[in-house]
Amino acid sequence: MLVHNLTRNAILGDRIQAARTSKERRTGLLKHDGLGPGEGLWIVPCESVHSFGMKFAIDVVFVTTQKVVVNVRPTMVTWRLDFSFREPSVVELTV
Repeated sequence: MLVHNLTRNAILGDRIQAARTSKERRTGLLKHDGLGPGEGLWIVPCESVHSFGMKFAIDVVFVTTQKVVVNVRPTMVTWRLDFSFREPSVVELTV
């Protein structure tokens, strides 16, 4: 999947995987040592994320059902929690 910032005309990721099942959402990026260029994870549904046990910092993008970005948490380091109950999905990546 491709994540494109239309406002800045920039591609944020071109190898974004979707986590749709309960197991995929629970695991998230915990088993990864890092992300390569263009890689990320779109978690659907998701209103909150944590980085407990993560091995690297991530950028967290909260997205509406219309796929509009409404909140961004850049460089969320390990052992943190963020949430936004208005948004039904989250994209985790490194930019």
